Amino acid sequence: MSKKPLILGIESSCDETAASLITENEQGNPVVLSNIISSQVDVHKKFGGVVPELAARSHMEKIDWIVQKAIDDSGRKIEEIDAVASTAGPGLIVCLSVGLSFGKAFASALEKPFIAVNHLEGHALSPKLNSSLNCPYLLLLISGGHSQFLNVQGLGNYKRLGTTIDDALGEAFDKTAKLLGIEFPGGPQIEILAKKGDPNKYDLPKPIFNKGGCNLSFAGLKTAILRISKNIKTEQERFDLAASFQKTVEEILYKKTKIAFADFEKQNKVKKKVFVVAGGVAANQNIRSMLTNLCIEENYQSIFPPIELCGDNAAMIAMVGLEKFKLKQFNELDYPAKPRWPLDENAAFLKGAGVKL
Repeated sequence: MSKKPLILGIESSCDETAASLITENEQGNPVVLSNIISSQVDVHKKFGGVVPELAARSHMEKIDWIVQKAIDDSGRKIEEIDAVASTAGPGLIVCLSVGLSFGKAFASALEKPFIAVNHLEGHALSPKLNSSLNCPYLLLLISGGHSQFLNVQGLGNYKRLGTTIDDALGEAFDKTAKLLGIEFPGGPQIEILAKKGDPNKYDLPKPIFNKGGCNLSFAGLKTAILRISKNIKTEQERFDLAASFQKTVEEILYKKTKIAFADFEKQNKVKKKVFVVAGGVAANQNIRSMLTNLCIEENYQSIFPPIELCGDNAAMIAMVGLEKFKLKQFNELDYPAKPRWPLDENAAFLKGAGVKL
């Protein structure tokens, strides 16, 4: 039996310090041996958002321990590692530099190949950690810094169909939560509050709902929440506004996803149509349920990563590293950190397409 590659993945693009070791089985399917994630929620909570300098300092304090724990938990030895994959972008440059530098030094010390990974590609391939996934497929990437529809043709081959022209969806969730008085990070709490409210209480705007193809816009929705929140008097009204926001987001995604389906089908003649949803907002159960039902209506197979792999993690970075290792796609140790690194380099620059805020 031939030795299967063992890849160390490192992630530090924003406010999670993470490390993971993965390999593959005899069938060529990835096997996660360890996946360690250290969140910085307590570091940033009192500021209501991520403070880059504090995030970078926290990464520096923890990364050595996180990587060591990932190795220990994997049951493997350091000398067995075949390559080191680190997130090189997009993200906060002071944060990216920590994991990127550590990964380069680790690879150099082991005299093993180094692989620079696009954080977005990690999200794009993350469902492969628990699902059989063949290209092409349509990807909806929704997170705190990104909202876009992508035609995934293969490793490193992406065509953007639509993106947000202003705020990312996760950003809209977090800012809405802040306006409702929910402590950072509040986005995931919106869904909980929404269950207690009337989703029809407030008529909220749906920017570029009837134009712009499958491009998205959430800034106007956030502004409406700001205006209404100033007049909220009761806890029930707070629940109602959360429910109305959740419902409006679902309506926007339903319509824009249907348009993305049509665009995807124009570009790909495939019998089996696959729709992948990834990123932190993919953990929202209401959105998952709505998109799953839409896929049933439109004859698509829906695939989501496990909840624990929707947010930033190193298993998805190691996953990309594994794919690149098998193709011998290695990088030099002077590879730079890239605050902006879109998956589709030919697409016009827009805020949510390759910059993590």
